[in-house]
Amino acid sequence: MNALSAESLLQFNYLFRGLSKSAISSIAALATRRQLSKGTVVFSQGDEPDALYGIVAGKIRISASSQSGQEVFLSYMEPGDTFGEIAVMDGLPRTATATVVEDAALIMIQRSEFLRLLHNEPVLSLQLIELLCKRLRWTSELIEESAFLDGEARLAKRLLILSTLHGRLNKANQIELSISQDDLAHFLGVSRQAVNQYLREWQRKSWVALGRSRITILDAEALQETVRTA
Repeated sequence: MNALSAESLLQFNYLFRGLSKSAISSIAALATRRQLSKGTVVFSQGDEPDALYGIVAGKIRISASSQSGQEVFLSYMEPGDTFGEIAVMDGLPRTATATVVEDAALIMIQRSEFLRLLHNEPVLSLQLIELLCKRLRWTSELIEESAFLDGEARLAKRLLILSTLHGRLNKANQIELSISQDDLAHFLGVSRQAVNQYLREWQRKSWVALGRSRITILDAEALQETVRTA
């Protein structure tokens, strides 16, 4: 598994960028490392906050569940990302569940140590505020999607966002996204059957190509138009 070093993760992560090398080294010295296998739950919705996490290798899925038990996927986190900062900041129970999707190596910075860092590093405090605002905008966008977009437009928009964040160019210079239809359904809070129906229709129109847990974007403009005209 190719992995970042703790210092490399901190140096290039949005939250810690701009800190001095000595500050990065000091923070890295506070971090402990965990190796987790696929399927491991890092923390669950409702857990008490213990630490801020950073990903040096692997992939983490962030999800939330309703009182009825329906699970909705919120995001994927990849090497270089940090997560868990909301509960670490306010001290309240975790707002979501973090699950290992691919065998992962994480670093942990305990909550008490992280809060002390905020007092000592004003730049870190400002960037944390910016990051939390970004997460709030993301949450607002999810609410707007559910309120104003129909199922087809929601799927098109989410597919475009995920392909931008996690897609890879293939030999034909097309964007491939490794994701199952079940996962897409969980992202949208709809049935897999509905997702499959839309994807099959888009495949017929040559907007996408479907493979085993893989979707290739052939006509991004057509998907964008589906969102614009919804």
